[in-house]
Amino acid sequence: MKKFLALLLAAMMLLPAIAMAETTDAVSSASVADYYGQYGLTGDDLMNAINSFSGFYLISTTNPDGTPNSAFFIFSMVKHEDKYYLQLGLAENQSKANLVANGKGMAVYAANPTGAEGAMPYAVAGARIWFDTIDDQAVIDALSANARQGAMFYEIVEIKPLG
Repeated sequence: MKKFLALLLAAMMLLPAIAMAETTDAVSSASVADYYGQYGLTGDDLMNAINSFSGFYLISTTNPDGTPNSAFFIFSMVKHEDKYYLQLGLAENQSKANLVANGKGMAVYAANPTGAEGAMPYAVAGARIWFDTIDDQAVIDALSANARQGAMFYEIVEIKPLG
């Protein structure tokens, strides 16, 4: 009986911790500092790194049920009239369906570690890139002029460093 009471007491002491764990919002309470801000890429440096087709590429969209959808797809970045755009060439898949349905996503690019003396041994240089549908048909036409058929273009609306 003493062992049972001791176990019951221990279980009751854990209840507040379990309740707190279930209510923690891991997404919005995750990292609020840009730990790799000094390695963040923007502008032409980001465009050139992405277009080198070397590194890690990820596209994240939202499924119809609100769940996240992330997949590795190589994308490119183009510049038109001093603005940057993402160019995607997606097969018929859930990511493409999500982009067609809601027109928003996030791309992540991380450059390969350099292996240079004093460099980080893991990917820290790169960017998180939020993108949205382009509303201006003239911009879409200009971007499509030199692209492969079926290319999808999106306006970059925000860029942040990795982590």
